[in-house]
Amino acid sequence: MANLFFESGNLEATEAFLSAAYTPMQIGGRPADSRARIARTEAGGLSVDRLSFGYTMGYDAGCLGKVCLVSMHSGTIVDTTDGREEVYGPGETFLLAPHDRPYAGQVREARYTITMFDPRLLARVAPGSGGGDVRITGARAVGPAENRRLGAAVAYLRDHVLDESAVADGPDRLLLSTAAQHLAATVLHTLPNTARGDAAAPRDTRDAHSETLRRAVSFIEANAHRDITLADIAASVPVTPRAVQYAFTRHAGTTPLGHLRRVRLARAHAELRSADPADPSGTATVAGIAGRWGFAHQGRFAAAYRQEYGVAPSVTLRSG
Repeated sequence: MANLFFESGNLEATEAFLSAAYTPMQIGGRPADSRARIARTEAGGLSVDRLSFGYTMGYDAGCLGKVCLVSMHSGTIVDTTDGREEVYGPGETFLLAPHDRPYAGQVREARYTITMFDPRLLARVAPGSGGGDVRITGARAVGPAENRRLGAAVAYLRDHVLDESAVADGPDRLLLSTAAQHLAATVLHTLPNTARGDAAAPRDTRDAHSETLRRAVSFIEANAHRDITLADIAASVPVTPRAVQYAFTRHAGTTPLGHLRRVRLARAHAELRSADPADPSGTATVAGIAGRWGFAHQGRFAAAYRQEYGVAPSVTLRSG
C-alpha cells in the first residue's frame, strides 16, 4: 500500500507532481489562485486520488496506460481532445481518456476523484472475451442509472477498500482483487465497450450441462482462497465463460461468481466458529476474517451472513 499527498500554490511544482503521478503533461494558464491539493491511496494495482484545484487549469497529457475514471464532485472538466468539447459536471462518472491515447482539456475550479486500474483486468472479467482485448468505446455511461451505479462502485472502493483505516494494517490481496474485479465488471456493465451485447454462440448452450457445473464447482471450492475470475473458472472445465454462466443459471439457479461468494461466506463462517476471540494476536475479529475472504464492507458482510446463518457474525465469533 502506498500513499501520496501534495498541496501547493506553485504551478511549476503542481505540473511536476502531476507529470510524475499520471503522465507527462503541461499546464496552461497563470491564474491568480493557484492552489492545488492531491491525495492518493494505492494498493494491489488500484489507485484512488482525491483532487482539488482552485483555478482553471489547461492540460495536454500523454497516454495514461490505465483505465482512468473520473467522478465529479464540484466544478467542471472539459475534454478538448482532437478538437471536441465535452463538458462533465457534478454527479458524473466518466472515462477520462482511452488508456493508449493522449488527451487534452481543462479543469475548471473542480473537486473530483480519479480511480485507475490496469486495462487488462477488463478482459479477465468480460464473459466470452477469451482473454482478448476489451476496449471502452465511449466516455459516458449508457444511461443515468448506469452512471449512478458506476459512481457508487468508485465511492465504495474509495471509502471502504482504499480508505486509510481499511489499509492501515496492510492491504489484503484477496480483498483488493475482489474489489478490482467488481469495479472492472461495473465498468463493462455501465460504459460502452467491445464486450457488450455479444450474442451467445450455440456451443455455449451445448456446453452448459451438469458436468460443466460439477467441474466448475469443484474448482471454486478448491480455489476460493485465491484470486480467481470467471475466466479462470471456465478454463478449469474447460469451456467458454458464457457456457459456465449458462450452466450455473440452468442447473444451480445462481451465477459462478455468486457461488464463489457463497463458498467464501461459508469459509468465513467456519473460521468464525473455530476462532478464539480472546486470541492475543488480534487476528480473530469479524473484520479480519471477512477481509481474508474478500468481503471489504463489514455492513454488507454482516447482512449477507445474517441472511445465510440467521445470526450476526459477531454472535458466531463469541459463541465459537
